[in-house]
Order: sequence, then structure tokens, then C-alpha cells
Amino acid sequence: MLRKLRTILRLLVVAVVLVFVTFIGTRIYYAQSGAPLEPWHTFIPHELSIAELDGADWAAYLAAEERAFTEVQREVVQKLPEDERIPSNRYFEGSVVYPPHLPRDWNRSYTLEPEGAPKGAVVLLHGLTDSPYSLRHVGQLYAAAGYAVVAPRLPGHGTVPAGLTEVTWEDWLAATRLAVREARRRAGDTGQLHIVGFSNGGALALKYALDALDDAQQPRVDRLILISPMIGITSFARFAGLAGLPALLPAFAKAAWLGVIPEFNPFKYNSFPVNGARQSHRLTAALQDSIARRARAGGLGDLPPALTFQSVMDFTVSTRAIVNAFYGLLPDNGSELVLFDINRDTKLGPLLRATTYDALTRTLPAAPRSFESTIITNVAGNDAVVERTTPAGATSESERPLGLTYPGDVYSLSHVALPFPPSDGLYGSNPDPADNQGLELGAMAVRGERGALIVNLDALVRMSSNPFYAYMAERIAADIGAPLPTRTAAPPAGGAPSPLVDEALPVEPPPPSPAP
Repeated sequence: MLRKLRTILRLLVVAVVLVFVTFIGTRIYYAQSGAPLEPWHTFIPHELSIAELDGADWAAYLAAEERAFTEVQREVVQKLPEDERIPSNRYFEGSVVYPPHLPRDWNRSYTLEPEGAPKGAVVLLHGLTDSPYSLRHVGQLYAAAGYAVVAPRLPGHGTVPAGLTEVTWEDWLAATRLAVREARRRAGDTGQLHIVGFSNGGALALKYALDALDDAQQPRVDRLILISPMIGITSFARFAGLAGLPALLPAFAKAAWLGVIPEFNPFKYNSFPVNGARQSHRLTAALQDSIARRARAGGLGDLPPALTFQSVMDFTVSTRAIVNAFYGLLPDNGSELVLFDINRDTKLGPLLRATTYDALTRTLPAAPRSFESTIITNVAGNDAVVERTTPAGATSESERPLGLTYPGDVYSLSHVALPFPPSDGLYGSNPDPADNQGLELGAMAVRGERGALIVNLDALVRMSSNPFYAYMAERIAADIGAPLPTRTAAPPAGGAPSPLVDEALPVEPPPPSPAP
């Protein structure tokens, strides 16, 4: 019997070794067969350490950020190979998407001041591979409501994709603490303090709010607005560190990247390093642990109320985790979950997977629930969208028509779409011509033969703006006492600008930076 057990154990060990070797070999093969690494994949600009972030103020953070951008200019932009000096490369000074030549470089941290004394302050936390660009529209709502706005560029972002190869989620959280300190200073002792977090920034917002409950030195938050929050992600991210193991050998450096893609987006990285997935998983694991521990202790009621907007269909984050690992554990503390359903009247209906139709019922538990839930949906044969709301503790829902329609060629929203109105110059389906961001990525009708473009078609057909942004903006505006945005239909290409598009916002310039 003992001999048989030893044989089984040896076979299991051999099987595990074979699987591991096959996995590593496959990673090496696919990494080496892809595009070569470019300067923006290998040069890592200097960022402040966690200790330095915890000891710095906003001015020091801006000065360090300026030094990082100066390094990128010197080591990447000025040393660009001749074959990369093309119109689509964001690191080529002659490119249409070179950020410093656009009306504003939204990769930089910025602040907004309202007219008159602030009644509060808000911190805007962008997502992974993203930049402060992603929450600029929400920032304008807060400024109009009388709030000071603090929008940090999180470490590793906005410069070059290589910046994400060494950063940790603890760096991002330290930058969050710094931004909250600045927001608290601007809000004064009695002003409201809010955090808006998109995707990975949503996880940071919630983690900070939980940490502040146990640390009197950290200012407490009065309100959370979470947009596609990264509370749970795919299981692959758990093993992302293994995917990067071959990169320990210089010959296989490309294995440190899950994707090496041309950088044509001025305000978001296209290339994605293994470490980005690993740090996201580490953050969500730490966040879920913090939520669960506080739930067991009966202290989640101390959290500020959260208003969350989430697409039922989300390829990046787990919608179920938002419900099961967060909202399902909350007591009735005034929190609300808004879910954007699929289009049940889409022309693409016959092509949808069967599981897509019941995604909503599989996600949301049966009422009564301890939180208020709102579903933005329609029915087959009708493109008109309604709001269906079930209060916390109730079993019946109320219905309200919104005067909005689901575009017939759109079958669902996506993870990246929610914070952008259709009029957004970069991601909008009907971009305002006055909002020039170099390219109109959300408005491209992709037709032609495969292999001709520098990018995979998936990057261009994914929904990148929110046809119901006007509703989301109205909900946030009502929540913070802002003037309600003017509701207009998205303009046709070349049409009149939408009033929901940002005007040129006053941004405090960074202080002069010392020579690097």
C-alpha cells in the first residue's frame, strides 16, 4: 500500500513538473513570436517610494512627476528609432497623438477649484494602464457643485508602459493617501470628502475608506462613487506572476508582457505587463480580505455610503464579486448599486450567447437586499430604456422611463465605457469636434480586410463610451448638489457640441522642477 502511494505521489510530481514546463515553454514561444520591445517597454522613469509618498505634499508629488516626464522626454522621445517616428506613435513629437501637443496633456495630475469657497473636495482615481483623462467629465460635475477636485496620476501611469513593470499596488495606495491629504486640506476641517474610483481606482478608493476606519491619522471619507470597480478579477491574474518567470532571463524579457501593442492612445497604455495583472490581483485579494474581516466584526456599517455604476457584462472585472464580495456583505448604510443591463432589443440578438440573456439574474440575488438596486434596461421589441429601482429591504420595484434609447447596434456596455459620454473626443461614439484628442477611437466604423491595421480589431469594436452617461451624470450631480447637466442627444459627426463635453478647465500648473 505504501509503495502504491509513493508511486502515485511520484506520478503527481512528474505531472505537475510537465504542466509547469509546458506552461513556461508556451509563454516563451508566444512572447518571443510577438512584436519586439521598444524603448517605452524598457525604460522605467523614477517614481517616489512609498515612504517618500507618505512624507510628501501635493507640490512635491507634482515636482517628482515633472522629473519623471522629463526623463521620458530625454530617454524615449528624443532617442526614438527612425522606424518609430510615425503619426500613430504617442512618443513621436510629430504624431497626431503626442500628448504635449494636444489641447491638454491629461496624463498629468491636476486640480480644479470651484467658484467661491469649496464646500468639499473629491479625489479622482483612474484605472489600470489609464490616466487622469478617464474621470475628467466627472471632475467637471464636482467642480460645478462647489467641490475642489484632486486628480492624481497614479505611480507607473501616464509616462511609459514600462512604468508598470515594477510598481506595486501599495505604491498606488500611498499616492491615494497623499491625494486624500491634499483634498482634506482644500476642503477644510468641515467640508465633505469624497472619492470617485474607476476600475482599479475603485478598488483603491474602497481600500482607502476601509483603512481610514482603523487609522485616526487618515482622513475619513464621506461618500464613495465607484465606476466599474475592480473588486474581483479573472482567476488568470492569480497566476500572472508565473507567466513572467521566463523574463528573469534577459533573452526572454518579452515574457514580462502579456501584450506588446503599438502605443497609439495618448492617454492610456495599450501594452500590458504581467506585473499589472499581478498587482491588480494582489490589490483585490487585500481588498476582499479587508471587507470580509470588517464584515465578520460587524463594522461595515461604518463605511461611507457607496453609489456604484457597473455594466452587467464586464470582461475585465467580476460583476458578481461586486455583489457577493461587497454589496452582499453590507448592512443598510444607504449604498446603491446601479447595473446597466444588456440591450434586449439589439439587432445582434441572434448572435448573443444564451448565458448573456440571464447574466442579470445570475448576478443579482433575489430581493429583499440590504442595499438599493437600480437596473437600467429595456425589453425585446422596444429600444426605450427604463430605470427599475428596488429600495433596500423591499421586494417590489418601481419603474421610471428615462427618455433614452439603447442604440440598435450596441448589445451591451463594457468595462471601459462607463465614464465617457458619447461626445468624448477620444472614446465617444459621436465625438464633439471641439474636443480634439488626436484620434477618434470610439467613432471608427471598422470595415476592411484583416491584417491592414496596426492594432487588433477587438481594440476598436469594444464599446468605449456610455450612451447612458447623461443618466449617470444626473445621478452624480443630484448626489452632490450640482446643477443637473443639460440632457441632449449625442450630436452627429460634425454636429453641434454637446453641453456635457468638458470646456477648458483651469488646472494648477506644477511647480518648477529641479534639474534631473
